[in-house]
Amino acid sequence: MTRATAYGRVKDDTYRPAACFPNFSTKRQLPSRYGLCPLEPPLSGRTASSSIGRKAPCERAELTQHFSDLGLAAPLLATIKAQGYDTPTPIQAKAIPHILEGRDLIGIAQTGTGKTAAFALPILTHLLADRRPAPRGGCRVLVLSPTRELASQIADSFRSYSAGLGFSVTTVFGGVSYSGQTRALARGIDVLVAAPGRLVDHLDQGVADLRGTEILVLDEVDQMLDLGFVKPIRRIVRDMAFRRQNLFFSATMPKEIRSLAVELLKDPVEVAVTPAATTVERIEQSVLLVETSRKRTVLADLFSQHTMTRAIVFTRTKHGADRVAQHLERVGITAQAIHGNKSQNQRERALETFRSGAARALVATDVAARGIDIDGVTHVVNFDLPDVAERYVHRIGRTARAGADGAAISLCDSSERGMLADIEKLTRQRLPTQDLRLDGAAEDAAQTSAADRKAKARKPGPGRRGPAVKRRSSQGNTARPASQPSQASQPAAAAQTRQAAPSQPAAKPQPNRKGPPNPAAKGGKKRSGSDGRTPAGASFMASLPRKRAS
Repeated sequence: MTRATAYGRVKDDTYRPAACFPNFSTKRQLPSRYGLCPLEPPLSGRTASSSIGRKAPCERAELTQHFSDLGLAAPLLATIKAQGYDTPTPIQAKAIPHILEGRDLIGIAQTGTGKTAAFALPILTHLLADRRPAPRGGCRVLVLSPTRELASQIADSFRSYSAGLGFSVTTVFGGVSYSGQTRALARGIDVLVAAPGRLVDHLDQGVADLRGTEILVLDEVDQMLDLGFVKPIRRIVRDMAFRRQNLFFSATMPKEIRSLAVELLKDPVEVAVTPAATTVERIEQSVLLVETSRKRTVLADLFSQHTMTRAIVFTRTKHGADRVAQHLERVGITAQAIHGNKSQNQRERALETFRSGAARALVATDVAARGIDIDGVTHVVNFDLPDVAERYVHRIGRTARAGADGAAISLCDSSERGMLADIEKLTRQRLPTQDLRLDGAAEDAAQTSAADRKAKARKPGPGRRGPAVKRRSSQGNTARPASQPSQASQPAAAAQTRQAAPSQPAAKPQPNRKGPPNPAAKGGKKRSGSDGRTPAGASFMASLPRKRAS
């Protein structure tokens, strides 16, 4: 039996999955799996497991105290030491050894715990150990990011770690010209950080060629699924080589990610330093119950606190972000807004203004939340609670980064109580709540009674039997054509009709019902109904003429 790969059809017994690669150290180069070379037979004594997301052993992370123990290249160790880093974070200590071995990996860690360095450092170690020209029109390493801001942050991290090593790092995303990206792809790129949408455009135009890509990284996978990037990801993977290393990193692990992992990953190892969807312990979380009409006033009062020196305010809509930023400016608080309607230059200027300290507040939507990696953010304010509970984890992860402390304050209206319950269920904790409403109990009671009245007054849809019967009876009692006699005068009208036309059979008195009177009572042609349809039951029998006595 043979298997179809990017290098032709090979026998199953010569297929070597990623789990079977030998351990890697800096004293020898990576195996030839990264090049376009023939497949090698499987190693003796090791078999590939078909389980998805197998847990990684924890002993290695417990023994690792310094970056020098992880097997990274010497130039990278000098660079990160010069930047003041010596001890790896838990996600770095657990993930880096497996990535150096060539394993597919799923990394789950809270936002702000160093996930970028967890895959950037071992990838650069691989590029140093196997130097070669980048494929023209493509890249050796592809990192997919959900937002432009996050793509820029990841690219800056790669450039910082590889300073002086001669690697090319390029970003590809929307909002900028195609020409510069096209020229960079034509030359070949070592590390390409891209947003899925713009990269698919280059693939469709025949500009990009990903058949030589050796490593694929999906960062913030849950956000990409929320933004509907599943189809673009499948489109990108379709043009890539079958033999590649796949790395998934996320702060949450919904079922959709595991389904995608089954499709793309080969015997991955799962590294989770904390349970999925948990928040950083250093973040002090609280909820303020306040009416929607008073949220801007309460937000301005929060900025009067001296401890709130630099805050990110999250809104649910783009127009809401603009309105909140304008309100803060009117009350004397410098603020910048960032969302999808802003051009790339406007977004970068807003981030730079906030990063430099010229603005105390940055008002953003969830689309921009993943790319905001700024030190010194003291507070995160959820002006609107997110409609997806997982986004709460990513929002508040903008503070308390790199071991610092932070605070997260959520402004909750009565209509957002359901969202608050979802967040508490996801994070498995009860958030402390303070009621700032003018009359909380009265408002709750009024809203509850209004909701009850609305539910009682709501009528079932058309076609249901109850309302239809009620509608017929009410309309029959309120409106009657002028030519139709009343119920009390119907017997006299029938007698006059028999005297005037003795040859015409007399009509039975009509009940008070919807529609015009029976035409037979006026001597006209008998019809089955006013709309041409035959009535049913007693109404039909009543419309029949009586038999004349012989």
